Amino acid sequence: MRSLTARLSLAFLFVSLTGVALVGLIAWRTTVREFDQLVLAQARSSFSADALAYYSDTGSWSGVRGYIEGMLLPAPAPAAAGGDAGRPRTGGQGPSGPRQRPVFPLVDGDGAVVFPAGGYVVGERVSGADLAQGIPLALEDGTVVGTILTTGEPLALSPQEERYLERTNGASLMAALGASAVALALGVLLARTLTRPVRELTAATRAVAGGALQQKVPVRSRDELGELAMAFNQMSDDLARSVALRRQMTADIAHDLRTPLTVIAGYAESMRDGVLEATPERFDVVCGEVQQLLRLVEDLRTLSLADAGELRLERGPITPGALLERTVSAHALGAARKDVELSWRAAAELPDVDVDAERLVQVLGNLVSNALRHTTAGGRVELVAEADRGAVRLAVRDDGEGIGPDDLPRVFDRLYRADASRQDSDGQSGLGLAIAKSIVEAHGGAIAVESELGRGTRFELTLPAA
Repeated sequence: MRSLTARLSLAFLFVSLTGVALVGLIAWRTTVREFDQLVLAQARSSFSADALAYYSDTGSWSGVRGYIEGMLLPAPAPAAAGGDAGRPRTGGQGPSGPRQRPVFPLVDGDGAVVFPAGGYVVGERVSGADLAQGIPLALEDGTVVGTILTTGEPLALSPQEERYLERTNGASLMAALGASAVALALGVLLARTLTRPVRELTAATRAVAGGALQQKVPVRSRDELGELAMAFNQMSDDLARSVALRRQMTADIAHDLRTPLTVIAGYAESMRDGVLEATPERFDVVCGEVQQLLRLVEDLRTLSLADAGELRLERGPITPGALLERTVSAHALGAARKDVELSWRAAAELPDVDVDAERLVQVLGNLVSNALRHTTAGGRVELVAEADRGAVRLAVRDDGEGIGPDDLPRVFDRLYRADASRQDSDGQSGLGLAIAKSIVEAHGGAIAVESELGRGTRFELTLPAA
């Protein structure tokens, strides 16, 4: 049986049948027991009332046996030849007639049996323990004149009582069968409800395996299956986006490689054919394109090492202020050329950070370069180091042109440029922020960005304290 729906339906049905069977058994035993107790109590009450009435009329138990046998029990049927004529009958149902009225052992006030039944004989002395379990017979003045004993023997039921129990048991059986049918129907419905999301996920997974990456399954609940559907949808979106980014990255890398290679090939062929003279200036152009290729290849290598978790870090303790000072010193000349104020400040008594200083200066340098590139003359770029709940927060903020809300979520994507028209002229590979994110995360930190068009941008690096 391979169908999960069928197995769940059978499981629900089995559990329901087990519960119905247990409830039915308990109800049947309880009904029979309580009904027997009711019949016994009624019979004993009737017998006690008749016996007490006899004593009230006669003033003694003398002749009570004959009275009970002649008055309480029905007259004996005519005996056949060789039959049981004259045999005393006890309570129970005859072979063809109605049940005889039940009788019980009767004990007088002195504890002697005056009417035999259930193994007790006339004149037998009854123990105090047996008397204590019986029903005392008391006159109106409270005088106890006798006791009705309980024999413990089962009481035969009349045909009417038997039919009552049969009808009750039949009704219970029909109720159990009805409950089982309802349980089966609900079990099938519930099983199909539970397995429907699984079937949808299976179909979507097969579609993804077939190459259709953008798949969506409906989220029908907020339980574990709903969470699984949401996780699948998120995974499908991320997978499709990752593939799209990979394809775009491949196309961008090919473009970035083709441009300098075209320049190099053009100059080399022209100088080889004698169209252009081999001058130092032309060699400088070729060397510049080669350096751009080397930077791109090195950036790609750094990203591949970070993705593989093999990015080597030469960690060591260093003060946050030293990192900021090195970064500002390296970019002071470029800031002065653009007439942009570049400064840094660090809060007092900051803890050291255990980082690869060269890698962190590379990250901060990339952020400062971007800030200088997008800040106009007269603007300001500031580097700040602050404590942040057991960590250190390094920030690079500027008052430049800012980043648009559509571009902000993608600034850390590889080869993503907010202004694609400048990708050939600015000499940037589009991998700087992706590399910065990988380096910061390799240190166990996090990087975030806030920006507003026309008001500037703020990048924050959060690093654990040493």
